[in-house]
Amino acid sequence: MYELKTKETDSNVIEFIENVESPKKREDAFKLLDIFTETTGYQAKMWGPSIIGFGSYHYTYASGHEGDAPLVGFSPRKAKISLYFATGDTKREELLKDFGKHTTGKACVYINKVADIDADVLKALINQSVRFLKETYPNQ
Repeated sequence: MYELKTKETDSNVIEFIENVESPKKREDAFKLLDIFTETTGYQAKMWGPSIIGFGSYHYTYASGHEGDAPLVGFSPRKAKISLYFATGDTKREELLKDFGKHTTGKACVYINKVADIDADVLKALINQSVRFLKETYPNQ
């Protein structure tokens, strides 16, 4: 059976951020920690070795694959900061138009630094993602 790599852990979020090599990324990670915590109302938890997640939901795909994931999160990676929002939500694309400098992957939104983005749009993306996932996966 498939084993999920990204699971909630007991690792300390603050210690993780304090160990981020780049002082600027570390500073941005603390800013994001404040924004995500304030916006979601959830306490930050480590998911796997490098994702800081907020809240969680249980999903089951049509294939039968199921698991748990954070509602939203971020990771201060070496190259860029990865932001995790719900995929499959059409409102996400609308909000991203006014987000600021970013790129997108299949599931992530990547930024270089917090100064490049609009914090109010970030809060809207967080709220929309949480709302979308709670509606999509209501049986928490």
